[in-house]
Amino acid sequence: MLTDEATTYASWFATLSDPTRVRLLHHVASAPAPVTVGELTTLLGVSQSTCSHHVRKLAEVGFLHVQREGTTTLVTVNPACCTGLPHAADAVMGALSTTGTLRPAPGVTVRAMTAQDWPEVRRIYGEGIASGNATFETEVPSRRTLESKWLPDHRWIAEVNGTVAGWASATPISPRECYAGVAETSIYVADASQGKGVGKTLLHHQVAAADADDLWTLQAVIFPENRASIALHHKAGFRTVGLRERIAQHHGEWRDTVLLERRRP
Repeated sequence: MLTDEATTYASWFATLSDPTRVRLLHHVASAPAPVTVGELTTLLGVSQSTCSHHVRKLAEVGFLHVQREGTTTLVTVNPACCTGLPHAADAVMGALSTTGTLRPAPGVTVRAMTAQDWPEVRRIYGEGIASGNATFETEVPSRRTLESKWLPDHRWIAEVNGTVAGWASATPISPRECYAGVAETSIYVADASQGKGVGKTLLHHQVAAADADDLWTLQAVIFPENRASIALHHKAGFRTVGLRERIAQHHGEWRDTVLLERRRP
């Protein structure tokens, strides 16, 4: 482990050595909207000055974002810390897993993508684009574009009760022979099929198919705000490689991405 990494991780763990700060970070990370210092004061049962002190300490190391609106202080979690902290613990303990515990969901079936599926594939792709946290794409690529880049034997369709509920694909990262076994994965789930285990079933199938077909590394690029997808990939044996800050612009704003990878056992 590099000295700079050790120094960063030490500052994170030192900041979280106080139980009140751990509880505070949990409340903010679990909240669906920004939380005020006043609300946190009530939740934690501490004085406002004590709460403000803990918020400031957590913000200094990057766990929290703090914004003033008039006389109100709004507190939100830094999405990158949700990825960085578990990876830091894994790195320190030497326990970065290469095997996952993902299991298919009952009622979800996976099959190879066919020509008849393209209208639904592009429709679901469009729903992902509209979410704002799935891809840098702003328009659905053409069928010709997608067919030209996706590996033919690694295009999958998930169905629920006979209806297309999602899809997965794998794209070679390079035309060079030395990278022939490295591919970047994509998984999209229809809005109407969210929460039914479609994503984890597709990812489980995708990983198994890659292992069987001599793909030795799968990588995924995910916005840090998409915490559910990051957690899902961790369960499938992906590890966080790092956070790529301001990697590209999306609707005129710089966005970060998390790079994850899974190595075949």
